[in-house]
Amino acid sequence: MTVALIDSSVFCELLAIPSKSSAPAQFRAELKEKSDKGEILLLPMTTIIETGNHIGQCSTSGATRRHLAERFVASVEKAIDGEAPFIATPFFDPAEVRKWLAAFPDWTKVSDPRGRGSGLGDLTIVKVWEQQCALNPGHRVYIWSLDQRLVAYDRAPDL
Repeated sequence: MTVALIDSSVFCELLAIPSKSSAPAQFRAELKEKSDKGEILLLPMTTIIETGNHIGQCSTSGATRRHLAERFVASVEKAIDGEAPFIATPFFDPAEVRKWLAAFPDWTKVSDPRGRGSGLGDLTIVKVWEQQCALNPGHRVYIWSLDQRLVAYDRAPDL
């Protein structure tokens, strides 16, 4: 079994969000392949919130944003209902959020080669990845993302 957490960079591709996607057909084909292989595809709450923000901030017409928002809502509702291809992760537990907030100041100190730090959204995705690793011992758990820092979170299965 393989568990994939979908980052907002990939969800934006799948939904073909203007200025946030460049190859939606390629990502949809990849999604089908992952689904056909039986991967469990999780849609973290952070991904849902960030993608919704990207849609709301699109510099397109209001009608286009509404159309994107309707497709987004339909996809997220299916994920919440556990319908393929995604399963939504539970909303954040307040005690867990407090732990994540405690880790956030140190998290911001790490920079990529361009000197850019990483935000709370990425930290929460990593924390959900850690939870999934604990819940799925012996299985591959990874973050499906276009962000190279997040792609590094890929635990191979124990053989």
